[in-house]
Amino acid sequence: MNIRWLSLLLMLPVLANAQSLMECQEAAERNYPLIRQYELIGKTTDLTVRNISKGWLPQVSASAQATYQSDVAAFPESMRQLYKTMGIDMEGLRKDQCRVGIDVQQTIYDGGAISSQKEIARQQGKVQEAQNEVSLYQVRKRVNEMYFGLLLLEDQIQLNNDLLELYSANEKKLSSMYKNGTAAESDYLSVKAERLNVAQQKTGLESQRQVLQRMLSVFCGMEVKQVEKPKFVAVPQQQAVLRPELKAIEAQLRLANAQEKALDAALMPKLGVFAQGYYGYPGLNMFEDMMRHDWSLNGIIGARLTWNIGALYTRKNDKARIQLQRQLAENSREVFLLNNHLEQIQQNENILRYQRLMADDEEIIQLRSAVRKAAESKMQHGIIDVNDLVREINSENAAKVQQSVHEIEMLKEIYDLKFTLNN
Repeated sequence: MNIRWLSLLLMLPVLANAQSLMECQEAAERNYPLIRQYELIGKTTDLTVRNISKGWLPQVSASAQATYQSDVAAFPESMRQLYKTMGIDMEGLRKDQCRVGIDVQQTIYDGGAISSQKEIARQQGKVQEAQNEVSLYQVRKRVNEMYFGLLLLEDQIQLNNDLLELYSANEKKLSSMYKNGTAAESDYLSVKAERLNVAQQKTGLESQRQVLQRMLSVFCGMEVKQVEKPKFVAVPQQQAVLRPELKAIEAQLRLANAQEKALDAALMPKLGVFAQGYYGYPGLNMFEDMMRHDWSLNGIIGARLTWNIGALYTRKNDKARIQLQRQLAENSREVFLLNNHLEQIQQNENILRYQRLMADDEEIIQLRSAVRKAAESKMQHGIIDVNDLVREINSENAAKVQQSVHEIEMLKEIYDLKFTLNN
């Protein structure tokens, strides 16, 4: 049985527990710290909206003040004298005055100001969520890089094992030939040196695999012992791009619409009722307080209509600013779509290039294998020297490595294209 097929059969139990690309991507997204920001953004937005909604609750304020005035309301001296003749003392208000009071205001109609503020808060939360999704989507690309890098190392290690077996077999043959006097010692030592060189390469490849395996395991938050080679899928066709970056731009445009509606609400009149009460001196009955300097309870209730036209001063500039925000978002969309289209062109061309290269890989390997086998036969019959054999063995291995690289790179380009399209 072919050694490569035998090794694959021995690996079946391991492959059964291998992680697929989708499993690694999903695990990485769950494990990546950014995933927790969705909950934090949601809670922050909910608290902000709740606080804004409290604008409909009665607004209560308490106050206390003490003053000393340079002058107060009082009757003319002639009238005071007249009142004195009548036995009435009209000294007037005292210059030191104090009051402790409560002011209650209730909004009845605000022209949509609170509603528009709540909508702005919600849209700001959606913009943050969309931007978070953009960052989280990039995790897939990083997983792709590590995953396919690990796949390539796995294939190279397997090919290295095949090469090591081939050199070991030829080393045994030359050892036997050397003992029988049909081969020079230098030929045997040359092949042995090549075998040791291949063993060193294996050590380096296994070290690289271990490092990449650890990185992928940490990134995914699970132990990745083996990766499963993805299936060859149909090359994704050009279609409407559904990337998170576009969703983030749409969220920014919706936020601009909400901000524009808030400008309209700021121009609307506001209606409310109020109640004021205080305990102090002087009270509302000024004439009574001119005669007595006692503290009293006082209260006022009423309705108030206000219309602040100050928003008109900055309305034109505010609308222009929001329009510029829209234009920036639209420009960002155009830039992203252009770059995305260029990525699609490059990835499609790379896929076609690898397809053309792979069309000849198998035939090249078959030819190199036939030449290598012929070189082994010629070596046994003393027709060629060991250097020619080593060259043919290395050429065959290089062809196999090239096929593996083409296959993995094409797979990577296909799945990168799926990432580009969010397919």
